[in-house]
Amino acid sequence: MTTTVLPSTEILTLPSDQDASGRTLGEEEIALVAEAIRTGTLTSTKGQFVKKLENRFAEILDVKHAYACTSGSAAVHLAVAAIDPEPGDEVITTSITDMGALTPILYQGAIPVFADVDPKTWNVTAETIEPCLSERTRAIIVTHLFGNPCEMAEIMQLAQSRNIPVIEDTAQAFLAKHHGRYVATIGDIGCFSLQQGKHITTGEGGLVVTNDDALARRIFLLINKAFGYGDPNPDHYFIALNYRMNEITGAVALAQLDKMYWSVQQRRRTANQLSELLIGVRGIETPYVAPGNESSYWKYCLRVDGAVIPGGAVGLAKKLKEERGIFSAPRYIQKPAFQCQVLAEQRTFGNSRWPFTLARPEAVDYSPSKFPGTFSGLESILVLPWNERYNDEHVHYIADSIHQAVNELAN
Repeated sequence: MTTTVLPSTEILTLPSDQDASGRTLGEEEIALVAEAIRTGTLTSTKGQFVKKLENRFAEILDVKHAYACTSGSAAVHLAVAAIDPEPGDEVITTSITDMGALTPILYQGAIPVFADVDPKTWNVTAETIEPCLSERTRAIIVTHLFGNPCEMAEIMQLAQSRNIPVIEDTAQAFLAKHHGRYVATIGDIGCFSLQQGKHITTGEGGLVVTNDDALARRIFLLINKAFGYGDPNPDHYFIALNYRMNEITGAVALAQLDKMYWSVQQRRRTANQLSELLIGVRGIETPYVAPGNESSYWKYCLRVDGAVIPGGAVGLAKKLKEERGIFSAPRYIQKPAFQCQVLAEQRTFGNSRWPFTLARPEAVDYSPSKFPGTFSGLESILVLPWNERYNDEHVHYIADSIHQAVNELAN
């Protein structure tokens, strides 16, 4: 495949998932929202749209239970709370993730224990998880970063050998597959986000799926302040919040579901096209997807070799922005999650430091030597925004721009 190089002064505006140019929102969403408003019932406890969304999503993923909630962070909180750790129990998670996937662990009184990542995929592996296991390990959270599946077969084998439940953070991985199975359906609980920039969006929103009836019951209760709607003698059974999605959000999500397959297929097609166009570029590695996996490409991530390209990922990002108007994110997150103040300085509830006061010293040892994959991975990563509205022209423009920028930087 060849590229058609545009004049270096010509700037092409790329679609953005932060506005209509990069989203699939349209008349279908408007029609369902109008229908929801006309019913006059905007609470999901009495309405129909959230229930339809849950049923349809469960059908798509072929799972027994799906529940809608207010955000991806809420989805992770529901999953952790459904596992019900004791204060001081440990939940193994990834060093490269959003804080919204970490604070739920602390809110449940558990200790996040960080596993290193594979520097090629930026995902945790069974090999990086195993040294983190202890007698206090209550759950493992795996994040399918950027839509690229973790190696779930090995992770599940390890977890099941220790009888440890696995939560899949699938916020960035709608319809991604591991050996023919959708991620989120392999572990015990799967969590999704409907935030503005995800594969389908309601601005904010979340979904939780499981095949476990007991976990499903707890998730349902946790969404509803632990009130047993439909029970013979309902009561508030334990401490829980209100994480219910409203009917307007549910209506938007329901319309978005019909566009999900197309959106993911478009992302895959254009991402694979860009990878072909970048073959042979010095100092650049395109996304690595393990055999048997299918990424859903929430973002498109390059590995940039700073020994070949002066300035590395930061230098390339600067060049792409200044000369071609292409915005990107070197490092993705500026520092590993465990270096954020809430964790590094244990800023939690008042001055109590709880639940860190219950932690084993080894569990909160964030020595850089324990995380070689994390630091090398963040040093080399360049995250390009990606969405379903990219077309062939956009892909060629990005490819041409990278070719041009690398040639100028490396010469």
